[in-house]
Amino acid sequence: MNRPAKISDKTWWIGVNDRTTDLFEALWPLPNGISYNSYLLDDDKVAVIDGVKSDFYPHYIENIKRIIGSGKTVDYMIVNHVEPDHSGAVEMMLQAFPDMTVVGNSKTIQYLSQFYGDIPKSLEVKDGDTLDLGSHKLTFALIPMVHWPETMVTYDNNTGCLFSCDAFGSFGALDGGLFDDQLDLESYRGETYRYFSNIVGKYSTFVEKALAKIQDLGIELTMVCPSHGPVYRKNPAYIVDFYRDMACQRTDPAALVVYGSMYGNTARLAEAVAKGLREGGLLDVVVRNSSKTETSELVRDAWRCRGLILVGCSYNGGVFPKIAHFMGTLEGKKMANRFIGVCGSYTWSKGAAMKPMRVFADQPCWTKVGPEIEVLSRPSESDLDQGSELGRNMAHMILSSNGCSSQS
Repeated sequence: MNRPAKISDKTWWIGVNDRTTDLFEALWPLPNGISYNSYLLDDDKVAVIDGVKSDFYPHYIENIKRIIGSGKTVDYMIVNHVEPDHSGAVEMMLQAFPDMTVVGNSKTIQYLSQFYGDIPKSLEVKDGDTLDLGSHKLTFALIPMVHWPETMVTYDNNTGCLFSCDAFGSFGALDGGLFDDQLDLESYRGETYRYFSNIVGKYSTFVEKALAKIQDLGIELTMVCPSHGPVYRKNPAYIVDFYRDMACQRTDPAALVVYGSMYGNTARLAEAVAKGLREGGLLDVVVRNSSKTETSELVRDAWRCRGLILVGCSYNGGVFPKIAHFMGTLEGKKMANRFIGVCGSYTWSKGAAMKPMRVFADQPCWTKVGPEIEVLSRPSESDLDQGSELGRNMAHMILSSNGCSSQS
């Protein structure tokens, strides 16, 4: 996608694909790129809804001028979310359209001024306020902490389009198509999980509140237009339901085994656990080497799976660093409604690996499954049998639970 695409009456997609940035937010790898979706309503008054990363401004302004030509101007730029991958073009937009009014709530205007200095013309909107463009009337709804305090959505009362910014977004550039009926949504499913779990997951309670608020507005969605990923016109309920499931932490009957092993001995214990999970009747088993799997992928898998088993060797008086980093990352995600098991190994520092994993597993957000296994140097046949027992016990717990817990 590199040219404007009409999505509804007088409504255009004017976004860009980014296949050059390596790390989103300087943290999360983008092997499949990402899109920055921006939208334009070419009515009596012209409104742009959200922008793009400033690196892509020349292409962006070209898209705008393709639609409105040289005889019109952009009257409003609606900022649903101030994060610079959406607001980065504001400064240059004000240079191109000096009479443009920037629209946002009170926090939006404050944050924009912190990033870009004085905004010459701004319109502060509150929950439920409307903006009349002519044949299109826009309503604003504030959804704070999804995932910044100022976040809001914009709803077009005439077309039923919800412009949701980061809500309902996904990693992954748009491969030649824009809409859900032009793309293979299964190919985006994993990247939607990864986006939600790493970017939005911590704020799941606020996502649930936002979903309830949108429902309470009594609006009928004909289209969901996020700022990253596909636009949903054929089945907007698909992405709304997907986000609802992720926000309420509805998990799949699956187990994630994450291990850290320097010489393969601890890895043997992880394999025994995986064997036990299969013996217990679990079909969805994911085994990850923490040294080779990127952290955001581990977080994605942990968010999806109902069970997690950590298998770590000791290292410098503690647990293997990659396991320690993974645990620290998960602690910030406010996960719940999952089962956990832990296994460790040591040669001379008994408890070095197990102690931090126990502390992590003893948090109230987890339900612990045994047995705990601590291996001396190299797993014996008895140790491997215990690993399989842990796997079978975990499979039983996973298959006997329903995997959903609302956080609200």
